[in-house]
Formats: sequence, C-alpha cells, structure tokens
Amino acid sequence: MAILVDEDTKVLIQGITGSFGGRHAQLSLDYGTQVVAGVTPGKGGQKFADTVPIYDTVDEAVAETGATVSAIFVPPPFAGDAILEAVDAGVDLAVAITEGIPVIDMMRVRAAMEGSKTRLIGPNCPGIVTPGTGEDSHGGCRIGIAPGYIHKRGKIGVVSRSGTLTYEAVWQLTALGLGQSTCVGIGGDPINGTSHLDVLKMFNDDPETEGIVMIGEIGGTAEEEAAAWAADNCDKPIAAFIAGATAPPGRRMGHAGAIISGGKGTASAKKAALREAGIEVAETPAEMGSAMVKAMG
Repeated sequence: MAILVDEDTKVLIQGITGSFGGRHAQLSLDYGTQVVAGVTPGKGGQKFADTVPIYDTVDEAVAETGATVSAIFVPPPFAGDAILEAVDAGVDLAVAITEGIPVIDMMRVRAAMEGSKTRLIGPNCPGIVTPGTGEDSHGGCRIGIAPGYIHKRGKIGVVSRSGTLTYEAVWQLTALGLGQSTCVGIGGDPINGTSHLDVLKMFNDDPETEGIVMIGEIGGTAEEEAAAWAADNCDKPIAAFIAGATAPPGRRMGHAGAIISGGKGTASAKKAALREAGIEVAETPAEMGSAMVKAMG
C-alpha cells in the first residue's frame, strides 16, 4: 500500500516553468510519476515537455486533471501564498520543497490551514518517494528532489528531517537488500506541516511497512514525542539517528530548526528518549542501515 502517494497519484507542480521546478518535474516524469499538470500564472495554455498542460491557477489544474497532490517549487517570497492556493483548491497533499520561506509566512499558512483537508509536507524538504516495482524501482511516485535511482520497493518506511541523510539511509537500505515502502522528508524548518509522529502513525497503520527508520536533528522535542508514542503504540521495529551531536548550545546549525536552547533539544537527550522507548539508535550516519537490520532482529 505505502503511505500518502503511490503509482496512481496524480501530481501537479507549481512553478513547473522555473529552472529548478522544471528540472525535477522532468526527473519525476522519467521516474514514472503521473505529473498531470503544471501551474505558472500567465503561462496557461502552454505545455511542459510537450505533454504536461500548464494552467494559470491551481484551481483550474485540479478541475481539469483531477490532481490530488501539489509539489511547490515557488521562490520563497511567494511560496506561502502558493501553499494556500493549493489548500484553497482542495488538494489532499501539498509538498513544499522551497527553502527559505519567512517564518512569519509559515505562521500565517499554519493558521489558515486549520480545519482544511490538505496535509502539508515541508517546507524546506526533499519531498516524498514511493518506489515503483519496475526496473530501478521506476513506476512509483517521486515528488520533490530525491534521487529516484537509489530507491527500491520494499517494506521499510523512512521519515527524516534531513534531505541528505534521507538519501544516505535509503541508499544503505537498498544496498542491504531492504527496500522501502515510502520515504518522507518532512523538512527541518521550525514551522512545518507534518511531524515525525504524524508519519510514524501512518507507517504503523500501513500493512506493507514492516520496519521504520526515523532520522532527527537537534532542536525541539518532536523526536521525543514520537518516541513516547511509539513506546506505547507501535510494535514495528524502529531504528533512529539524531544529527548534530557536536553542535554547541545556542548556535544555529544548518536547518532553521536545528538549535539547542534552554538545555533542551540536545542530541544526547533525544537519543536517551529513543533508547528508553526501545528504539535502536545509530551512533553515526554510516550505521543507519545496519541499525535497521539489528532492530529487525
């Protein structure tokens, strides 16, 4: 089954005519993703790659194509409004790849999304991949910027705040013969749409997923909250890695959310909470795949 998206998911791309959005739209098409529409205001009526119709608004694109997911490759000053346009159009899922959206804009987006049917992944995230069953796992659904070729269809769910660590974990799993059900990059911004806990719950309910890799970072308490829930509710094996063990308190490191303050959010505290919940913790990024193997017994 996988979670959130599969080979039948119809995807539209906001910002498809930009160089970055266009490049990854083509890679998603090459992967086998059903990219059914693009949206760029003022360019309605054109086509991307001679096959994908472009519309002026998300509302038009959804009405004409039945797209249920929007991938957002829109520059930071306009990305908040782009997310809300997707929400207003009633998509089930909005995946905001854009990095650098002002926090005040995301506060406005979060407030406006209250009570909506749309789930937001990101912003500042690599997106989501459900590998296909074809050669090199093509024929699935790739939304965002993750390299498709490293994925392999299987039974391990991956959720991560870090893009590059997502790719590293996926590559290690694939090399070990452990395919993935779905890989979700939730992003590292302080205000985002979907948490580790949200994705853990989905993986726990997914019959195809038999093990879970969870990758976190210093800052905040999201990983501890996920661990506490998993201890009481999840009987699937979980392996985890926490990035930022050497970061000094009070200094922002990498992602906007990766900052230790008030003595909270340290790597050691997070790892302790994970171990207390019975989760196998990798000490280095190189051990993420082997930690999953160990967790599965």
